[in-house]
Amino acid sequence: MKPYIRMPSEQEQALVEQIQVRPIRALERARFMRLLRKHHYLGDLQPVGEQVLYVAVSPNGGWRGLLVFCAAAKHLRHREAWIGWSNEQRRRRLGLVVNNARFLILPGYHVPNLATRILRLVRQRLCADWQERYAHPLAAAEAFVDPEHFQGTIYKAAGWQELGLTDGYGRVGMDYYVRHNRPKRLFVCELCAGARRGLQAEHLKPAWAAVEAKSIPRCTLKTRELQSLVEHLKGVAEYRSRTPTHPVWGLLAIVTLAYLCGAPRGQKDLVKFARQLNQGQRRALGMRRDRHTRLYGVPSQPTFCRFLQSVDAMQIERAVLAFQEQVRGAADRSHVVAIDGKTVRGSQGEQILTAVEVPSLRYLGSAPVPVDKTNEIPVARELFKRLDLEGRLVGLDALHTQMESCCQLVQEHGADYLLTAKDNQKGLRRAIRSRLAAVPAAFSPSATDTDSSLERGTQPRPP
Repeated sequence: MKPYIRMPSEQEQALVEQIQVRPIRALERARFMRLLRKHHYLGDLQPVGEQVLYVAVSPNGGWRGLLVFCAAAKHLRHREAWIGWSNEQRRRRLGLVVNNARFLILPGYHVPNLATRILRLVRQRLCADWQERYAHPLAAAEAFVDPEHFQGTIYKAAGWQELGLTDGYGRVGMDYYVRHNRPKRLFVCELCAGARRGLQAEHLKPAWAAVEAKSIPRCTLKTRELQSLVEHLKGVAEYRSRTPTHPVWGLLAIVTLAYLCGAPRGQKDLVKFARQLNQGQRRALGMRRDRHTRLYGVPSQPTFCRFLQSVDAMQIERAVLAFQEQVRGAADRSHVVAIDGKTVRGSQGEQILTAVEVPSLRYLGSAPVPVDKTNEIPVARELFKRLDLEGRLVGLDALHTQMESCCQLVQEHGADYLLTAKDNQKGLRRAIRSRLAAVPAAFSPSATDTDSSLERGTQPRPP
């Protein structure tokens, strides 16, 4: 026997067609939650993360239905297969998926087609509302239906797709789930054309990229892959007199991994990054194990602060250079050694002078520029002494176009140099033109006339 389906009356259909949806206002939140608590079989909830709460209203402003959209479930086996993304893509892009955590038609208004119309109206505006509130759109939505109470008919009628039953786990903490043995039916829908294809792509479309940029970078190296790095960093001496909670080489390894993963490296940022490490990675980095929970913890912000102020920078540099040589092999001495100073991000103006190979970008060494110095020239001359420059070409900007610097590079270190002469160095430019007038221009005439000329520490070579 086919189930009986009641058709709406003309009056009911008129009500359905006049229904509209809108986000609730701030002053309406208490009333919204009170109605959920009273009439929804799950009660109210505290939505986590980004969220928009909707109310379905009649032409006279009366409330007819309530919906809650908030952060998606952290991991759903069927959803991940439906989208086709990797675990790392899921972690970084989950903000593009939203969960319909509550849907309630208020008592007295259960008429045919009303719930389906409300779902369709919300689906039409959800992305725009999310964009306005959180500066990014959405790609897909999910919803759970308890089979003991409902069959998900309204989701099917609204074009949602059922994927199957969940595994029956519920969240009881930020990252802690317990089995409740009440699996739910999982429904999903794409909120824009090609959503699944876009979520599994190597690079997100520009409109979605902001979500991925907000995610904290995570180290994906296996425990055995960390051992080589750790062995080199164990050569850095401990600066604390008593037995530390976390070894200096472990702290240094976290900072190194944060750099390699492109994560911010302020003290707070390092704590957030360390919390992303799994228990195996924390064990490999020498983190202390809690005697009660038997879990490996992470250093605190004050620990990172003291570490960054006290550790020996030269020992770190030697360890990093040794690790780099093991991974990349010997340096290519035909590459140019570029030395340049940059302002450290978030340092309130502090600068560091760094030497790298070009084009390989192999790190060679660095030195901080003291805040009481007028420029980086003396720092560069000290850095020359730590680098193996014999027979190599060294490039610096116009600030270092000084006689003493040139003499040191050629006479003391056996290097060639490539320096810039700007328009404000008039005497030097006149000397270059008079002594090297017959040398063909290395750049176009407009570039040499307006920007710079080049000077080499050895005899001119044909271009």
